[in-house]
Amino acid sequence: MQAHAAGKMSAESLHVVQDLAVNDTIHRLEEIGSPVVTDGEQSKPSFATYPLLGLDLAPDGVIIPFADGHTRQLPRLARGPLRYGVNAATYLKTAQRYARHPVKQAVISASALSLLYPQSGIDGYTREEFVADLVSAAEKDIRECLQANAACVQIDFTEGRLALKLDPSGELLRAFVELNNRVLSGFSDAEWQKIGVHTCPGGDRDSTHSADVDYMGLLPALFQLKVGRFYIQLASEKDRKRVLNTIRGLLQPGQVVFVGVTDPISPKVETSEEVRDRVLEAAEFISPESLGTTDDCGFSPFADDTSTSRDTAFAKIRSRVEGTAMAGKALGV
Repeated sequence: MQAHAAGKMSAESLHVVQDLAVNDTIHRLEEIGSPVVTDGEQSKPSFATYPLLGLDLAPDGVIIPFADGHTRQLPRLARGPLRYGVNAATYLKTAQRYARHPVKQAVISASALSLLYPQSGIDGYTREEFVADLVSAAEKDIRECLQANAACVQIDFTEGRLALKLDPSGELLRAFVELNNRVLSGFSDAEWQKIGVHTCPGGDRDSTHSADVDYMGLLPALFQLKVGRFYIQLASEKDRKRVLNTIRGLLQPGQVVFVGVTDPISPKVETSEEVRDRVLEAAEFISPESLGTTDDCGFSPFADDTSTSRDTAFAKIRSRVEGTAMAGKALGV
C-alpha cells in the first residue's frame, strides 16, 4: 500500500498482492479450524475509511488521541453528497472466492462516519441531508452483505466508548446509538440475528484511545442496539466478572455474546488453557447457548500498523479456537 501510494506500484499489482494476503488469511483460519472466517480486512486502508473512495475530503477532521501519545485523524467531508465509493460486499465476494467455510463481514458504523461532517457545516449540504444519505448508504452496506450470503455482518462501533471520553454526559453516545438504530430499523427480526456490533477501547499500535473510560457507562447503551450479536472486548479488562455480571442483566432472549478471550495488544500469546478458563468464567454468567468467543479487537485496524506480526496473530487465534473447543467439551456443548 505504501509503494502504491508513492507511485512505485500499479493498482493492478497492488490488487494481486492484496488477493494473495486475503487467500493466505482465509487458508490459515481454515487450517486452524475456525468455523467462520474473515478476509482479515487485508484490502482496506483501515476498518473505518474503506467507503470513502472518490469523496471530496479534507485532511483536517476529528483527531483521536491514543494513550501512548500518538493520534489518528479522520478526514473531513468538504462537499456533499455522501456516497460510499466502495461497499463491504466487494470485500466479501472476494473472500468467498477463496473460502470453504462461512465468511463474516465487517462494516463500519454510521456513527463513526457521522464524524466526517464538520461542526461548521457544508454550504449547500445540511447535516440533515448528510445524515439521511449516511443512513441510506450504511443500510445498503449491510444489506448487500446479507444478500451475498455473509454468515453474519459485524458493525464496528469502537467509537462507542470513545464517545463517553469526548462527552461524559452521554449525549454523544445516545446520539450514536440512535443513529445506528435508524440504520438497523430497516431490517427484519430474522436479519437482526445475523447482524452484530463490535466494541472495544480502540486498538492501534499497541495502544488504546478509551480504555480509561468505565465500561459500565457504555454497556447499557450498547445493548439498546437492534442486533442479535455482540462482540465484546473482555480479555484486556481488569475486572472481567464485573463486566460479565452487567452483561447478564442486559442480554435479551435470542441474543448472543461473543466475549473477547485474546488480547491483540499484548505480545504474549495466550495458551489454549487460558482461553478455556476465560470461556468457563464467562459461562458462569451467560448461558453457553448464548455465548461465543472472539478476539478483543483487530490485530491491525489501520493498514500501516505493524506492531503485531501475522504469526503472532494466528497463534493467538489458534489458541482461541482450541481453547473454545476445550471449554465447549467441559460444558457439554
